[in-house]
Amino acid sequence: MNWLLYGANGYTGELIAREAVRRGLRPILAGRSRTPIEALAHQLGLEARAFALDGAGPPAAALAGVGLVLHCAGPFSATAAPMMSACLGARAHYLDITGEITVFEMAQRRGAEARAAGVVLCPGVGFDVVPTDCLALALSEALPDATQIALGFDGASAVSRGTAKTMVEGLGEGGCVRAAGALRRVPLGYRDRRIDFGAGEKCAMTIPWGDVSTAFHTTGIPNVEVYVPISPRRLGQLRRLNRLRWLLRLASVQRFMKGRVARQPPGPDEAQRGVTPTHVWGEVVNAAGRSRTGRIVTANGYTVTVHAALGVVLRLLAGDAPAGALTPSRLMGARYVETLPGSGKLVIA
Repeated sequence: MNWLLYGANGYTGELIAREAVRRGLRPILAGRSRTPIEALAHQLGLEARAFALDGAGPPAAALAGVGLVLHCAGPFSATAAPMMSACLGARAHYLDITGEITVFEMAQRRGAEARAAGVVLCPGVGFDVVPTDCLALALSEALPDATQIALGFDGASAVSRGTAKTMVEGLGEGGCVRAAGALRRVPLGYRDRRIDFGAGEKCAMTIPWGDVSTAFHTTGIPNVEVYVPISPRRLGQLRRLNRLRWLLRLASVQRFMKGRVARQPPGPDEAQRGVTPTHVWGEVVNAAGRSRTGRIVTANGYTVTVHAALGVVLRLLAGDAPAGALTPSRLMGARYVETLPGSGKLVIA
């Protein structure tokens, strides 16, 4: 089966392309801009295709002969829908590395189409959300009657320009949690608590991470929150920013902030990735107040993304996956995260 890596000239896409070739895989490299895609493809000895993901979606020829797409070009709020539609039309599996709640929900809504086409729709096959999704499934198996789940992670890594631009877009939208099974928009810094992610207690706050969608679809637990560490001072600043969220949504302000992001380095280099592991934490609670806690230490988030995404690609290339809209852990199993380079053991207490 031929497979296509879209966004291969981006920071994470190029990391995946180079690791794929190192493993003996031969993806078709694709992206919006012909020159950088063809240059990378020539360097790696691979086929190149150039096409845009606008409102009309890519032309049918773009996915000719392709059975699987790994989509790595954000912002996925703009690019996921046309690529997902193209994959369904071409009867090709769709994977991406998003952490955006709207994309996960869109995939679930299109599950029946995927089953009819005989393909898998599985967003979030990178650090967003493989480690936390695997932990969610393991925790739900440890406490099957859980009614609440909280997940989170603590990592010191810098972020790529693509991730930073997505974060800029999200500032004006505020936070998001799941309550009684429904997504609920909440203010920035909506809730805080003290959490030991694995290296001592820290102040942490809720964020609109992809697990607000996927943990529900993976486990059926109706109340979901996701946390990251934050200093009390920064938390106060974010909460005050809620009064200006309308301003942060203005196109001119978005352009200004994204312009500043564009001047940053593409992302952490290999040395930085090698010394910034991530502590992943989760907790489930049932109606009686009984709880279970889980933790795992993984490699840097970008390193996790490279290996997790390629592992899912290999699973689908093997041809034994059930069709439909799946979360990563429902496709790969709760212990998949333990198999990734740099991961420790998933421990439930």
